[in-house]
Amino acid sequence: MSGKKLSAGDFIDSRCTRCRVVTNHTIVAMVEDSVVRVQCNTCGGAHNYHAPKAQKAERVVKSRSVAAPKAAKEPRSTRSKAAILEQEQWLAASRDADPTRAIPYTMDAAYKVNSWVNHPIFGFGLVVTVVPNKVEILFQDGKKLLRSKG
Repeated sequence: MSGKKLSAGDFIDSRCTRCRVVTNHTIVAMVEDSVVRVQCNTCGGAHNYHAPKAQKAERVVKSRSVAAPKAAKEPRSTRSKAAILEQEQWLAASRDADPTRAIPYTMDAAYKVNSWVNHPIFGFGLVVTVVPNKVEILFQDGKKLLRSKG
């Protein structure tokens, strides 16, 4: 800005409350030598004057002359260890299973541990745990807790 004294009607940069960016504004009101109210030349909104924030100086990164290289991290696994164990358990159990002897799953039936079930959505599964009114079945996709006759 040059040494010219500001007055109403002059143009000034301000942060617009409607546009949410620094834009060109027209000074509407002043109190003594300070700008109080402005009107945005972009959207036409009138608001109190908000001086644009000064840009931060670039941060200088100090280089480390004796920096130790970071150890390479093991990439994240997409499957948890429990899911991998369930998959291994499924493979071991399903090798010698006969899908034709599986019982069709219904919520009203009672199941025994190590019996095979054929579920309409999850498919062929092995009964792992039986608790009152529930049964845990190991399917190829993992374990599912389903309702059963208690």
